[in-house]
Amino acid sequence: MKSLKNVLLINAVSSGATGVGLIVFARTVADLFGTSQSQVFTGVGIFLVVFAAGVLYEGIQKSPRPLQVYTIITLDVLWVIGSFAIVLPQLFNLSVIGYIAITAVALWVAAMAYLQIREVKQVTAA
Repeated sequence: MKSLKNVLLINAVSSGATGVGLIVFARTVADLFGTSQSQVFTGVGIFLVVFAAGVLYEGIQKSPRPLQVYTIITLDVLWVIGSFAIVLPQLFNLSVIGYIAITAVALWVAAMAYLQIREVKQVTAA
């Protein structure tokens, strides 16, 4: 149980920090990505802050609820799929740094999904 809670908290903190960073530094991130559309990064940042709040809420529960954890995992997996749907065909004509950043974040999110799956399975098997 403690491991699941720890993974959820790591997911919440990393998602929240990324979200706040995207909101505060939207223009700078847009420049790094080679685009003028900073509002997209603000929108993604807001989504991540809301997502992080939900993950944090679940992570601080005495016993995280499997259905809610699987919902978080599903959102993480959708993030990874969406990221590679942007990177592989190189949509939006972003900079190399942009595609590398999207890939790096997707790999981190995939790791979070994997760890959450592993831990929730242990909890539900017990």
